[in-house]
Amino acid sequence: MAIETAPFPLAPGADAAKMQYFGRVVKDVHPGKLTPEQLEEIKTLLYQHDALLFPNVVVTPEEQYALTKAFDPNSESYGHGNNKTGETKKSILHPDLKTIPRVPQVQLIGNGTVYNHEGLAEAKLKHPHHKTFHADAISDEDEKAGFTRYYRWHIDAALYDLEPPKVTTLYGLKVPGGEAQTVRYDDGTGDELKVPLGTTAFVSGATMFDILPRELQSLAVRTKVRYAPHPYVWMAPARSNTTGLGLLTEQKELQTSELPEWSEDKIKTLPMLWKNPVTGRLHYQVHPSGAAALEIAPLPAGASRENALYPDGATIDDLGKVRELLYKMQRPGIAPPLVYAHDWKENDFVLFHNRGVLHTVVGAFTPDQVRAFHQCNLAASSTPEGPTEQDVLQYA
Repeated sequence: MAIETAPFPLAPGADAAKMQYFGRVVKDVHPGKLTPEQLEEIKTLLYQHDALLFPNVVVTPEEQYALTKAFDPNSESYGHGNNKTGETKKSILHPDLKTIPRVPQVQLIGNGTVYNHEGLAEAKLKHPHHKTFHADAISDEDEKAGFTRYYRWHIDAALYDLEPPKVTTLYGLKVPGGEAQTVRYDDGTGDELKVPLGTTAFVSGATMFDILPRELQSLAVRTKVRYAPHPYVWMAPARSNTTGLGLLTEQKELQTSELPEWSEDKIKTLPMLWKNPVTGRLHYQVHPSGAAALEIAPLPAGASRENALYPDGATIDDLGKVRELLYKMQRPGIAPPLVYAHDWKENDFVLFHNRGVLHTVVGAFTPDQVRAFHQCNLAASSTPEGPTEQDVLQYA
């Protein structure tokens, strides 16, 4: 018997046509108690819809880890390496994550102080705030009036040494209530989006690629992205633009000599587009804040050179140019009508296709608003598959 699902609710102003396949609510199925047949159906549903919600379920850390691992049985360690998040003090991720002792692949994230939680006597959690990462911030007055920003659009991935996780699971244990907020893009467009307090916002990488003009699709299908070594340490002094989609180029990044020990063979160079294993669609999957260079292949023989960008191929390692080009390609994909902002309820369990979406923390909490989530993703056992030769011929 097929698993029953329903579409995610769309916000007013959402582009219903472009969002029609994004997200499904899974009914009457427990994510930690799936039969082998149900698991296969859930895998197919996830790759078709990029995010699945199991509402009002009680899930143990062991069950969460088991489901996450089921998508990649050969994976083992947390996506950034077990027990490394607390050790890498210089990393911008350091304050945001606490490890569950008995299941170190599962992290506790949230806001406020949590006591006697899954083997942690006390955990002081801090919801990331754009003031700590953006070059300029919304004023205190505007924040009190309900305005906020996206924090940092990203893929869950170390982007150095380890492969990007295939999926991420997020489980909302304690979800504080509060007034909705309005995300301001503050980039001169006037774009805004009303969102629930403390939402996680998602966009489809497939839609991000599909809406590009032909010349940028041609570029994307030919391009690989080279990430900086230890990118979260490298980028720590730098600051984000107002949309949370990449960094300003102010020469604030650490020099490679200032980074923890690194080696050339662990640097990640990944396709700009990742191929969906079920639908075959191409997803624009770039973490813009960690990107250091673009490696562009020439047009294939016989392809039209009219309006083509870099028809003979190129390597772009000027950070300003890298970021300008990535922003031009990615910014249309985070337009308000294309963003799904999840309205968290306690015991919501969300499974998302980490190789198919970008997502971001949003909003602000006061210190006394306690929020506790479990997050799990596992460094993958294989690298993302890029465009096939046929894909290149089709789009280039």
